[in-house]
This record gives sequence, structure tokens and C-alpha cells, in this order.
Amino acid sequence: MKHIEANESNNDIRDESSYSRREILKMAALAGTGIVVGMSGMASLLAINNGQKVNPDPKESQSEIGNKDVIPFYGVRQAGIGTPQQMYMCFAAFDIISDNVEELKQLLKIWTYISADMTAGRALRETNGQQQVNSTPEKSTDSPAKLTITFGFGSTLFTKNGIDRFGLGTQCPDELRNIPSIPGETINSQISGGDVCIQACSSDPTVAFHVIRNLAAASIEMAVIRWIQTGFIDASDGQTPRNLFGFKDGTANIELTSEQAKENHVWVDSSNGPAWMINGTYLVARKIRMDIEKWEQTFFRKQETIFGRSKSSGASLGKNDEFDAVSMREIPSDSHVWLARSTGTKILRRSYSYFEGIDPVTGNLNAGLFFISFQQSVRKQLVPMLSLLAKHDALNPFISTISSSVFACPPGSSEGGFIGEQLFEVK
Repeated sequence: MKHIEANESNNDIRDESSYSRREILKMAALAGTGIVVGMSGMASLLAINNGQKVNPDPKESQSEIGNKDVIPFYGVRQAGIGTPQQMYMCFAAFDIISDNVEELKQLLKIWTYISADMTAGRALRETNGQQQVNSTPEKSTDSPAKLTITFGFGSTLFTKNGIDRFGLGTQCPDELRNIPSIPGETINSQISGGDVCIQACSSDPTVAFHVIRNLAAASIEMAVIRWIQTGFIDASDGQTPRNLFGFKDGTANIELTSEQAKENHVWVDSSNGPAWMINGTYLVARKIRMDIEKWEQTFFRKQETIFGRSKSSGASLGKNDEFDAVSMREIPSDSHVWLARSTGTKILRRSYSYFEGIDPVTGNLNAGLFFISFQQSVRKQLVPMLSLLAKHDALNPFISTISSSVFACPPGSSEGGFIGEQLFEVK
């Protein structure tokens, strides 16, 4: 770790003697392994323990307010869920290696403060060579590029191997269960699950990548990355993105654009979740491998009957416009659209395509869809849909699900608070 000399004339930094040696080592390690914050940012981190609020520079605040590329981190609900979908995503699941509840809370506080800074553009810095914290202001990037950072808790954060690790076991939501085994799936446990997930989305792929890198650096001695996934969409013009089979993916989201629709289908309320989850939601992430070579050998018209939609317009078969109401009588009963709609449930999709080179065994493309959905109830909304699709979907010969994870996304946090704090307030 590179030694960093403190600027004795800088009055923004608190006296480090009031913090434990372990805490200072963590902050120093954070600086030496890639997270870059200005001195005011370091002061914010050091002030977390005492619950102090370090006011940002007034010029920075004015810049944030006028910056159309800033999506606020703080709020009643987390961003990155109902937010218009950005082009790039970096998604990571972490395992907490400490079993101390106070250290878990401390980590969530640190992650919250860093995330608020990064989404505001305050902690995104351009560097040359090794990154470090010093007293010389570094040049800020032009924009946080519509960055959103979304957190979720896995079931193993509550109970793992039958052990209530943090005294939170009784607060685990009933919805926080693995998706039941579905025929034809081959789930890889190494890229599934996790104690905490973090979804970083941005219109700049480098920004999304560095968010996960920075938050991982801040979690030294407390958490490690279990798995990570990057993704992209092609909808730079605001249209519905297309998946790697060439079809539009997420057309049905139009039915959840209103706030009332999200209240009915996405956000948890007092009737369908524990108190600490009110204004939160449940996230399901499933990695779906797509056999692109096999798909490309399928006739164009057959592809359309498999999906139940026109490939060019995205309209359901028999209709002209992508958003025309679906007529179930005009599409095949084994088509993807017919089966997904026949359950009568709605989910908010926020999926991304992925491409990871060539499969060394088959020589085929290693690519597919990183499916992400948000819903009030996984059991009532998504599981019935997946079960029906698994049995009858004409798309099944062309896809295989290789990972599956469920997370509880708590409500948002306010300034001075932290993500998930409602969980720790439960008596």
C-alpha cells in the first residue's frame, strides 16, 4: 500500500486519534485499493461513526441540482428500480465475512455514504496511474452518467446453515426463498445467491464498473464478492431494448409506467411484507444462456411464432404497433408471450444482455440475457409464470437458465441514514 501523507493544513479532516486503529486501517486500505474520494469525501467516511453530516461544497451542491445526469440516491424508495433503464449494468453479489451485527451496520453506512457521493458525481475521479487519497483536488468526471445504485439482501444474511448470524433471522421475509427447481435448468450455485447484492446502472459502462470496484474496496475485512455480472442494452433512443435473439424485451413494462401500477405490482406495503420492507421490493436475477447459433438456423417466421411477436415492430401477432393490446386468440398457445400473459400476473422487467466470449467446450458464443425483475411477491407473480413457461414455452430449446437469485430490496434511505436501517430498528 502506498504511503499517503496527510496535509496538516487541511482543517476538513477530523483528528484520527478518536477512531480505532482497525477503522483507520480500513480507511487507509480503502484509499490504497482503488476508491478515490476527495478530502471532504474522506471526512464524510470518518464522520459516519458519530452520525455527523459533512456538508458538501456549496458549488458541488449547485452543480448537482443543475445536472440532468444526476439521479438522487436518497429517497423513500431506491433508485434503479422504477428509474428509466440505463444502457449499462454491473451487478455483484457479496458474502459478508463478519458475524458482528455492528460491523454489518457499519459497512452499510459506509456503502450508503459512498453511493450517495458517486451518484452525485462527487466521488468519480479521473486518475493517472495508481489511485490514492490526497489533499490535492482531483479533476472530477463530467457527469455521473445517470448512475443508480440499488441494494438487496439475500436470505443468507438472515440465516445461513441454520445459524441466525446477526440476530435478524425472525425478520426474514417469507418471499425471500429460492425459486423452486424447474425442469431443464442447471443452476450453478457459485454464480447464484449471496448475502447482499448491488446493482449499478449507468449510461457509461466505466462508471458502472468502478462503482462495484469502489464498493468492494470499501468492504475490506467485512465482505467479499461472491459473483459479478455485467450487461448492456441497445435502447439508446429510449425504445424498448432488443435481446440477442433480435426481439424486443420488456414491452409489457408499459403496463407498469404509472405510479399506481407500481403500487399494485412492485412496491411492498403493509399488507404483503414485514414492516421494514414497506416501500421496498423483491428482486429476482436469473442468468439465461441463449443458443444463438441454433436460433439463427430457425426460419424468421418460426422465430416470430415462438415469441408471439413481430420481430421488426415488436407488435404481438395480428397487431400493428408494439404497444397494441395482445389478442390471445391470435398468437400460438405455446408462444412466450401467450404463456407469460396467461397467468394474469405482472412484473417489472429490467434485464440486460451479456456477452462473455466463446465457450471453449462448444466453440459457440457464450451470451444471453441477465434477467432481472422486480415484484411485490415472487411466489404469486413470478413463480407461476416461470412454472408455466418451463413446461410449455416454445422458446425452451434455445435457452438454459444457469443461475438464479432472490433478494429483498429495502426502501430507500434519507440523508444521515443508511440502506436497510429499518431492518435494524425492528424490536
